[in-house]
Amino acid sequence: MATPSPVLNTGAAERTVSTDTRSEHHDAFGSGALGASRRSADRVVECLNAYGVQWIFGVPGAKIDPVYDALLDGGPQMIVVRHEQNAAFMAAAVGRLTGEPGVVLVTSGPGTANLATGLLTATTEGDPLVAICGAVSRGDRLKRTHQAMDAVGMLSAVTKSAGEVGTADNVPEAIANAFRQAVQEPKGAAAVVLPYDVLTDSTTVSMTTPHPVPQMGAAPMDSITRAAELLRAAQFPVILAGARSGSDRAVAALHRLLGAAKLPVVETFQAAGVISHELEEHYLGRVGLFRNQPGDVLLHKADLILAIGYDFVEYEPAKWNKDHLRRIIHLDELAADLDDYYRPTVELRGDVAETMDALARQIDGLALSASASAVVATERARLAEADDPIHRDDELDGVHPAELTLRMRALLPDDTTVLCDVGSHYIYMARHFRTYHPRTLLFSNGQQTLGVALPWAIAATLVRPGTPVVSVSGDGGFLYSAMELETAVRLGSTFTHIIFNDGTYDMVAFQQQGKYGRTSGVQLGDYDAVKYAESFGAHGHRVTHLDDFAAVLEQAMNEDGPSIIDVRVDYRNNRDELMADLESDVLL
Repeated sequence: MATPSPVLNTGAAERTVSTDTRSEHHDAFGSGALGASRRSADRVVECLNAYGVQWIFGVPGAKIDPVYDALLDGGPQMIVVRHEQNAAFMAAAVGRLTGEPGVVLVTSGPGTANLATGLLTATTEGDPLVAICGAVSRGDRLKRTHQAMDAVGMLSAVTKSAGEVGTADNVPEAIANAFRQAVQEPKGAAAVVLPYDVLTDSTTVSMTTPHPVPQMGAAPMDSITRAAELLRAAQFPVILAGARSGSDRAVAALHRLLGAAKLPVVETFQAAGVISHELEEHYLGRVGLFRNQPGDVLLHKADLILAIGYDFVEYEPAKWNKDHLRRIIHLDELAADLDDYYRPTVELRGDVAETMDALARQIDGLALSASASAVVATERARLAEADDPIHRDDELDGVHPAELTLRMRALLPDDTTVLCDVGSHYIYMARHFRTYHPRTLLFSNGQQTLGVALPWAIAATLVRPGTPVVSVSGDGGFLYSAMELETAVRLGSTFTHIIFNDGTYDMVAFQQQGKYGRTSGVQLGDYDAVKYAESFGAHGHRVTHLDDFAAVLEQAMNEDGPSIIDVRVDYRNNRDELMADLESDVLL
């Protein structure tokens, strides 16, 4: 990226809030606990206000409209979208960007079922989200009637917790406990199902004071001492920074740790941005898909991995510890999931930031050996070489994706929030697009969900008003959620969306080609993205040559409202460039 900028305020200081269930006297919940009787729908809004919710995303319907009605009397901003799946994507983006749950509000039946992909993605990838879903009245619960379904059964498969409320008195505590579930590690989605007649019933129970989830302390000191001894004795220790190392507090602590110990860091896709400009010498790239990056070489040659906030779903340990030769220090708020390829020698379970600070004090002055430093230097050179591809004058079939990615990186300021969809472009973005602040480059690398980028961009404009926002997708993923351009225009959201357009599902195609020597089901039809954008009142641009991209991007970034840039890309060499295996001598 081009211009250094101050560290972003990426969240609300990682505040997490929750509430206990109702006590006998309700005295823990403030002066409104035993007030006048009110509709439980009004209590829902009251609870959302207490938890500081600023936006709700959803689509209205008859079984949830008491809450929509209650919102007219005050509460969070209600953002009506074009599809419930995109509402969940937007709420999840609020959760990832701020550390606090985003909220969706949907009706029964298909309104609830349409959330499934968004909730699954949020739960898999650790994004706090609360889903409030309408349902048929209790008397119709077991009947074959309009929009009746086993909502809890469906939601339980894609959330951390799901429950249906049976009485109005339980509504406030159900909402409060959903917030508690969403923010406790591993973070994810929590759902509350509210039958229509429960929403219209009245209750005196109120929860108007949020209660923070107690923060953990550092891991036990004897474990930290053991970990420090292992790090000092190691010949080649490497840090693997995972998704849960990306909070503001954890990133600050990681920077302090790197100030004390000269250790190389490999980021997962979800940890993008945890290494700042000032600590660039520690950065050895990202891993998260194919085992062929400089970071993979570092992990292969390491004899000790300090895994910080790492989740298997980001990059399975069989990829980087297939020979079982590395000792592992697991540092996380969660106990390690055991795996044949992930058997920690020491587990440091506790608050991630406090544990890193305690560990830093014990390894102050630690540096790599000369031989390990030489490997790091070699792989840093490979990173730099990869970021300097040979320019191709032949653009008859489109712009080279790596060159387009690097040009974006050079043109965008450091405070840009970049939201990346899934497809071949996201591999190029993960490998080549450097970012220096946490949660400024977002990927879906747990479920690899198509269609997230544009809804995420809308949410980012709400969370970070006045800062640049750019989303990136392929031509396939774009149409998964492109109808939300209407939502963006209606909201006045200003962002630029860049389409890497090749007319296929290329990420599937090049892997099929590698496995079978042919492709199946990947060809797509063409469409006019410029006219499509303009039909919603957005701006549309088309680029066919890389030399034209800078001027078009500048124009788009200065336009009010959403702007679409459709770039024809040439993916012909993807299989060789993206799936190439590391040569055996590199891994010796």
